[in-house]
Amino acid sequence: MDLKYLETFKTIIEEGSYARAADKLGYTQSTITFQVQQLEQELSIKLFEKIGRRMQLTKAGETVIPYVEETLLSFTKMQSLGTSLADMKQSLSVGVAETQLCYRLPPLLKKFHQIAPGTKLFLRSMNCYEIRDALVDGRLDMGIFYENVGGNTDSLTLHKMDSHAMTLIASPATKKQYPDFKTSGQRLDLPYIIDEPNCIFREIFTDYLREKDIHLGHTIELWSIPTIINLVKNDMGISYLPTFTVEKDLEEGSLCAIETDYDHMEITAVCAHHKNKWLSPVMQVFIDLLTNAQKS
Repeated sequence: MDLKYLETFKTIIEEGSYARAADKLGYTQSTITFQVQQLEQELSIKLFEKIGRRMQLTKAGETVIPYVEETLLSFTKMQSLGTSLADMKQSLSVGVAETQLCYRLPPLLKKFHQIAPGTKLFLRSMNCYEIRDALVDGRLDMGIFYENVGGNTDSLTLHKMDSHAMTLIASPATKKQYPDFKTSGQRLDLPYIIDEPNCIFREIFTDYLREKDIHLGHTIELWSIPTIINLVKNDMGISYLPTFTVEKDLEEGSLCAIETDYDHMEITAVCAHHKNKWLSPVMQVFIDLLTNAQKS
């Protein structure tokens, strides 16, 4: 049996169609169809059936999925034996929280490329909850997010990276006008500039505002941490972010920290993978770089 037929079958399942699988693998659609037909002949079962204009997986096709994945995984393990990291040709899909991708990962990614230059690294900036769910579903090899997401992580192995302080930030002018975020029961005509609804930082500070019964004017939602920081600098409102994202701005004075009763708050970054995921040498190197970064 030709292993590339199994790889084609697996890619069709992952991509959801013959056409997208053909695009990903660099084949024509007729080649994809031929390979599926060859695999069906060798297995003596029908893997897909045409329903309307779509090809849909049969019950028999669903049954063989774990066997195909196990076979391909075993072959990958055998390929890695005796192969140096420098020569290893692998791909690694990683979902990363934006703050980690923008502010913490660049030097580590440079080191990783030096160690494993043949590895194709597919990085996606994602919401922490999306990363967690994609790891559980097997749609990512690894994820870098904040363990504060909680829940639904029983099927994941978490490797702690480092913990980070949080800071309520404002421009000097905004802090002068609104210096007090400790007194309860305030009504402040001040925008809260923050990431999309399921953002961990947003959830933490929203809980704080609720506890203190502090009401802000309105919320400005953005999907870019650098843009959020820029708006805060320009007197547009306040935000609540990991301190490492604004350290330079705080030192230079373009931003100020406002004291809260949450000044002790920390979030912990983790890298994670599914518990059933085989750790290739490349994945192990990536994990080691991430978890040892704070020690260097």
